[in-house]
Formats: sequence, C-alpha cells, structure tokens
Amino acid sequence: MTDRSLYLFALLGVPLIAGTLYLWGQPLICTCGDVKLWIGSVFDSGNSQHIADWYTLSHILHGVLIALLGRLFFPKVGFGGLFLVAIITGIGWEIIEHTDFVLNAFRSTTINAGYHGDSVLNAVADYIWMMGGFFAAYAMRTLHVVGIVAALELSAAFIARDSLALSTLMLLYPVDAVEDWQQELNPNRANT
Repeated sequence: MTDRSLYLFALLGVPLIAGTLYLWGQPLICTCGDVKLWIGSVFDSGNSQHIADWYTLSHILHGVLIALLGRLFFPKVGFGGLFLVAIITGIGWEIIEHTDFVLNAFRSTTINAGYHGDSVLNAVADYIWMMGGFFAAYAMRTLHVVGIVAALELSAAFIARDSLALSTLMLLYPVDAVEDWQQELNPNRANT
C-alpha cells in the first residue's frame, strides 16, 4: 500500500466508525445537546460523550504503543505497516467497544457502571486522538516515547483513578482494593 492509500484508508475510518455506531443507536453528540472540548471527571454524565475526557489518554496511548512496540519488536515493518496496524486496530476497537459483550464487560466494573457507550462524536475523536498518538510517537526517540507512556498512564491513574492499565486489570481480574480506591472520587457512591 502506498502512503497515499494508507492516508485515504485512515480517513475512511471516520465515516465507517460514525456510520456503524449511528446505525447501532449511539447518539451523534451528547444527549445533553452540548458539544464540549473536555470533561474532567470519569463520573460525569458527559464522560465519553464529548471531544475529550480522561479516557482520551488511553486512546492516545493506543497509538503510542503501536509505534513504540512496533519500533522495538518489529523494526523491519516500517511506517506503512505500523500505520496500517494503527488504522485497523483503531477502527476495530471503536466498533468492538460498542458490542453488547464489551459494553456489558465495562459495566461490570463499578467505575463504568452507567456506561452506555460513546457518542459518535467521542468515538470519532478517540480514533483521531489515537492517530495523533501514533504520529507523535513514531516521530520521537524511544526514550521520549517511554516517558510519554508513563506520563499518560500515571496522570490518568492518579487524577481520574482510571487508565488503560487499570481498565484492563479491572476487566480481566477485578481487585476490590482498586475498586474502592477508584470510587473514592465518585460523588454518587453510597456513603457506608
């Protein structure tokens, strides 16, 4: 595939994600009627409904990790091959994330108990953020990329109490102590 056809394929991801999620019943924008740049709490009803939120860091990290792991473990693959992996996994995740199986798995973790999926706007933005992470990481030195991975994960974990690593852990092997720690910031939690 030429670089030009890869960029075209990447652009086609936007209507593919948007169209699929819209046909599956996801709202185009937040049902509140607003479009905001940032939602600062994972417990806010607008979380995953606007352009960016704490989970945006996980999507950026998705792109960063493709560039980093590709560079480390598959150095002969090159830009085109890694970019294709970013495109396919980015589109794939935004669609797979909205299947009943994955939505129910997310809802089984208390921090995501009320999760109804992303708005179309948020899912498309997540895909674009992921691409941004890929391009930034591909252009940087490996040591700088490792620093970005640590900064994104630690920021999300300690400020929002959720990150890519914590979400993965809680989906695969829920830990009560982690759940309790995450819920300390939840304004809707029952006081016991």
